[in-house]
Order: sequence, then structure tokens, then C-alpha cells
Amino acid sequence: MACDKGESILEVSMKILATDLDRTLLPNGRWESDEEAISLFNALTEKHEVLVVYVTGRNLALTEKAIDEFGVRYPDILCSDVGTSIRKFKNGEWSFDYGWIDHVRRESPNWDAMSIRDVVAGINGMREQESEHLSQFKQSYYVDHQHKDRILKEVDELVKGRFDEVIIYSFDSLDGKGLLDFLPASATKQTALEYLADEYGTAKKDVVFCGDSGNDIFPLTAGFSGVLVRNADDQLVENIKKSMTQNPDLTVYFAKGGVMGLKGYYTSGVIEGACHYGIFDCAMDSLVT
Repeated sequence: MACDKGESILEVSMKILATDLDRTLLPNGRWESDEEAISLFNALTEKHEVLVVYVTGRNLALTEKAIDEFGVRYPDILCSDVGTSIRKFKNGEWSFDYGWIDHVRRESPNWDAMSIRDVVAGINGMREQESEHLSQFKQSYYVDHQHKDRILKEVDELVKGRFDEVIIYSFDSLDGKGLLDFLPASATKQTALEYLADEYGTAKKDVVFCGDSGNDIFPLTAGFSGVLVRNADDQLVENIKKSMTQNPDLTVYFAKGGVMGLKGYYTSGVIEGACHYGIFDCAMDSLVT
């Protein structure tokens, strides 16, 4: 259900619309966006009382900055820092989900961010990200993309399997930066959504997740109803198609534009995907302004 700052969730929808932010919901890439798409997204989520979840690499401060800058609505739930933190928005305030912290600690007992930091300290071509991008469950680095194969091989040799971790690499095509995240295996975008789906009694097929880049591959291949916005990274598109060939039960929709007169990039692709899965009624919702 939509909630502006100061409103609360009065009733929980059985369907969840979850989306990445940068270059998925937010039109901050090089592709042309539809000017009306964000206002339409805000109106449609309010009309249909869908539970809106932002699943993002941004921290809380950067998420609020995006909300102010782009005019997207406040989510009902925020899975920030690549899914390692969960907050709910109610009565104009954020409340931290400490149950999630307990869950991660219980499921990934060998996780140790500082030990990982020590182990990879000698790898050339990696630089630790700024402190605001790090947390108890997130150890992140900038990577020299030209040498990523060598770097990732060294990382695997030193880290893989030792700390109940997952290692996620993605590429920021705008900045030309490789991004490397070490997370507990139980604290990713995928597992955060699974945790929420279980909390709200929502079947996986009724969770629609929209993404665009490499760190979205886990939720897109986890059995949710996936959406790739039209501007999704070519490598991610290729990997998702390969996964769908290997697992015919995977359901992922590729936005292509043309729905409700929208181009399919960014927010428009999120709307298109929600229409495809029946969260929005495309025919009727074309009248929403």
C-alpha cells in the first residue's frame, strides 16, 4: 500500500512489488526516460494498495536523497545496503528490523567482515569503499574492471567458503567502476525478499522483483516473478536467459516498451512488469493521471 511520509500501512497487500533503485526505478542512466513514469508509478501503487519494497545497494541516507531528488514515493519496506538491512516505514518514521539481524547471525555464524578485510588487503586492484557503504554485514570494494578476472580469482582463492559469505561482482557502466560486495550468504537481496515473503505469507510467485544489473541476479533467479527493465545490463540479460534455459521454471519478463505508451526504461519497465504480472491493470490504469 502506498504511504506518503507521515502515513502508515493500514492493510498489507498479498502481492509485493520489489524493485532495485539505481537505473531500475530511478531514471539515472544514459537511456531516455518517460517524464510521467514516476508520477504514474506513485499513483498506481497507491491505487492498487501494493506493498512496495525497495531493494537497493544504497544506504538509508542515499535512499532518502533519491526519494527527494526523483520524487519516488517512500517504500513500505526498505532493504538497503544490498539487502543486508531491513527497515519499515510507518507513521513517517523508519523502524529497524532487529529480527533480521538475529536471523542473519543465526544462519551465517562464520561471517566476519573484518577477517575478510584482512584476508583481501594484499590484492592489487581493489580499494575499500567509503565507510558509509560498509556495515556489519557488508564489506565492499571498488575493483579495477580491466583486471577483474585476476582479482576475482585471487578473491576466490583467499575467501570462498571460509566465512559463510557470498561474493557479488557488478559493473557500474556509467562510472566505469567494478563493484565487489562480500555479504553473509543469508543477507542478500534474495534472502531479504524471502524473509519478507515469509513474514507476510506471500507466495514467491506473488513477489515481483525488478532489476537491471549484476547484483540483481540472485533475486531474479530465485523463483520470484522477475522483471528486467529495458535498459538492463547486456551481461545480466545474457546470464538470465542462460539461467532460464537451464531452469525452465524460472519466470522473468523482459521489458520492451509499448505498454501504456511508455518506453520500458527504468520506472517504465517496472510499471510494464507489474502490468505483465497482473499487479496493475494495464487497460484500466492507462486512465490514471
